[in-house]
Amino acid sequence: METLERIRRDALEALRPPKAQPLADWIESNIFLPSTASATPGRMRLYAYQRGICDALDDPETSEIVIQKSARIGFTALLAGYIGHTVATAPAPILATQPTTDDSRAFSVDIEALFEASPTIRGLISDDADESGRSTMMRRLYPGGSLEFLSASSPRAFRRKLGKVIIADEIDAYAPTDEGSVLDLLRMRSQTYRDRKMVFGGTPIFDHGPVTRLFEASDKRIFEICCPSCREHFELKWQHVRWEEGQPETAHVICPENGCIIEEKDKMRAVEAGRWRATAPEAKGKAGFRINSLVSPHFNARWSTLAAEFLQAKRTPETLQTFTNLVLGEPWRTEGEDFDEHELFGRREAFTLESLPDDVLWLSAGVDCQDDRLEAVICGHGLTDVFVLDHRVFWGNIDGEAVWQELDSMLRETWKHPRGATIGISAACVDSGDGGHTELVNAFTRPRFGRRVVSIKGVSGFSRQFLQKSGNQHLWLVGSDAIKSNLFARLSRATGFRFSEDLEPVYFEQLTSERRIVRYTKGQPVARFERNKGARAESLDATVYAWAARSLINQNAERRAEELTSLAMPKKMPTVIRSQWLEQ
Repeated sequence: METLERIRRDALEALRPPKAQPLADWIESNIFLPSTASATPGRMRLYAYQRGICDALDDPETSEIVIQKSARIGFTALLAGYIGHTVATAPAPILATQPTTDDSRAFSVDIEALFEASPTIRGLISDDADESGRSTMMRRLYPGGSLEFLSASSPRAFRRKLGKVIIADEIDAYAPTDEGSVLDLLRMRSQTYRDRKMVFGGTPIFDHGPVTRLFEASDKRIFEICCPSCREHFELKWQHVRWEEGQPETAHVICPENGCIIEEKDKMRAVEAGRWRATAPEAKGKAGFRINSLVSPHFNARWSTLAAEFLQAKRTPETLQTFTNLVLGEPWRTEGEDFDEHELFGRREAFTLESLPDDVLWLSAGVDCQDDRLEAVICGHGLTDVFVLDHRVFWGNIDGEAVWQELDSMLRETWKHPRGATIGISAACVDSGDGGHTELVNAFTRPRFGRRVVSIKGVSGFSRQFLQKSGNQHLWLVGSDAIKSNLFARLSRATGFRFSEDLEPVYFEQLTSERRIVRYTKGQPVARFERNKGARAESLDATVYAWAARSLINQNAERRAEELTSLAMPKKMPTVIRSQWLEQ
């Protein structure tokens, strides 16, 4: 009888649901990081700021979680742990979205590796599954739910999908689609669930992006570290990091409350005693989190390391934007200012094509084509700076030969470099995208391809490469928005873009002919450049093309500098030994 009672008791115990456990505790008890996901594989340990996010995921009153983050804070690992917890303890349909198909496939591989490394959940998403079909790499079926990996670039794949748990990562990289906002489509996929959970996160890129906008609509929680000396809490920002000039290894933090000095060795203590504070608590049901790399415990996120990265990044606006996005977790401002052509004209410096700056290593040209003329801009390129050296207009019918002969002559010109060598134009981009001039441009560039003279077409998109090959073997694509964005950023900071004293006022008039604005397309904010009414922009376009042409020059800068010096050295006369018998 006792045996039957014991069997009955054990059977009932086996049917008892697992004891409710906070998400953070469950992750630390059950999730193991594989070697492919961490430099220190093994049981996952959460930091104070990660536990705060877990609490919001546990909260039944919170349906939407937004994380505006930098790199190096363990967000992807936290998402993976949350997926493991849902699969193991509360099975439901999960939709996990990444910007591209490749990103989704990589995330799928990472999730499978984490499940295999964690004994408690090993095999839960690996079986061929149930009566509804087989699991695939991008669609995993398990008892009580499914896990689907979707790409934001394929919004049609969202049809007929349902998700109680919605995860959207790196949402600022989601491109606008003809079917509207991908995030709105995801919300529609979860509407039938009263207790749905939507997680939107990523590194902000521009200030009009979805991460920034969603965070502003949330309760806006900021992570505040605790000063070990005065015990005051504050959000750690870049302005609080100081170091002795030229010595980033001395980086430390100054407490804004009482001026206490927080050394690197005290960082972990300050972070572990930190807290999340909602700055807009009236926004119910939407938890927003903002966090940056300054609080990250990773070795490569030491304040000294970040200070050294900043000193390198601040040299150009492009690299400074990367630092702002990935390290500080802050968006880059995109609303452009109006530039004063007269102020820019006043920035001209005492150099020309005939008296080149020593920093110039290569020359490139950009050509804009009009029905009655060609407009060309010649730029010099140093390690970081761009030098606008000349702006030329070749008047004449574009259907004739004269303007093309004049352009070819310009592309063959050479000038004396201050290091002693002779320098010419190493690459050129000629616009073939407007005005029906494609065949004329191609006829000019094809026989000159060996001299790096190519046909180009400008394409929109702030995230595009400066220059990339198109499907057409004779055409290259110029990321006009991306180059203009970097150009205007340099102009606004008066650094990295320098002008020759030979440039006329008309060049600057056209250079300032556009401004960066944000317009709404299909309900989504989209940044773009808009022409000022009645303005011409040929010199701006030609400057953009000349900067793009730099990408065609694949040569090491140090080697180029040596070349410019060695080419100027007088050639050693060959030694001739005369044979005596020739003189007899």
